[in-house]
Amino acid sequence: MSTSYDGLCGIGELAERAGVTVKTVRFYSDRGLLPEVSRSAGGHRRYGPGALDRLRLIRSLRALDVSVPEVRRILAEEDADGPAGGASGVLESAVAGRLREVGSELRALRWREAALRLVQECPPGQRADRLRLVGAVRLPPSTAPLVRFWRGWLPARMPAGAAAAFLDVAVPQPPDDPAPSQVLAFARLNALTLAPCPGTARPQPEAHRAAGARGAAVLYAGLAEAYELAGAQLRRGREPHPGEALEGFVTAYTSAYGVRDTPGFRHRLAGQLAADPRLDGYWELVAEVTTPPGGRPEPTPGSAHAWLLTALSAETGAVPDQGMSPRQSKRRASPGLGA
Repeated sequence: MSTSYDGLCGIGELAERAGVTVKTVRFYSDRGLLPEVSRSAGGHRRYGPGALDRLRLIRSLRALDVSVPEVRRILAEEDADGPAGGASGVLESAVAGRLREVGSELRALRWREAALRLVQECPPGQRADRLRLVGAVRLPPSTAPLVRFWRGWLPARMPAGAAAAFLDVAVPQPPDDPAPSQVLAFARLNALTLAPCPGTARPQPEAHRAAGARGAAVLYAGLAEAYELAGAQLRRGREPHPGEALEGFVTAYTSAYGVRDTPGFRHRLAGQLAADPRLDGYWELVAEVTTPPGGRPEPTPGSAHAWLLTALSAETGAVPDQGMSPRQSKRRASPGLGA
């Protein structure tokens, strides 16, 4: 690299050979990334034969947006391992970290692009409302408000494992590359869970009071199986009917309550579930968030619950809750169990 008799080169020569400015070389030297070997009689920095390769490595890492502290650790590991060892451990960790950060940045950009298209394509009279909705969503989107909503609704002291299992199905994960319609649905879902509840507290389903915290874990585990069975029927386009899904649905409640399955119990259960607080709008929005444009909506716990309740009401002759209009349902503060 050097044309000097002692094998060293000055800062200007090093900068020229590396294609950077003298200021850049000085910056890395001052931070200990590019040590100088000595100083000339006039106080000028002198660098050894390995400085050019080291400077090129630093530039490559910084071009990948690896931070200066991470570059320092990578160089330290390389110095410790020698030429044969490389800087694999710290380098791999730094690259993996940057990949995660870039993925998050790309996800945020895709959401921002879809949000802009949503505003651009909507009628002028709706723009103010849509701007308000999408402006309240963090980028990349966070499900924290939805999780807090459900944690405030689930029975107190419910076992952590049972609560986590419910949250896995109740809280939809935002798509990485959303369509404008999915951005709108998630923004509405976010607003719905952040809205203040009418009155002083969220109405709780009777199932919570009857089962208690421990019984709720049994109840939710049984309901998860029943909802999966009902979801299979929904995918086939089957109308609500008695069968394995309905039997599992009723068993979930009898197991949680510690009672026998009788016609009288089924009749009372149908009436109780019909009267429970519910939020159909929540599950409608979940289906919109999770369904790509042109795709077929997957069953949700809400649609599975409605299918099972209809089947139970038809079997027992109980009058099912015919529900409210979509506008009314979205104003209700709390969903019922899977409703």
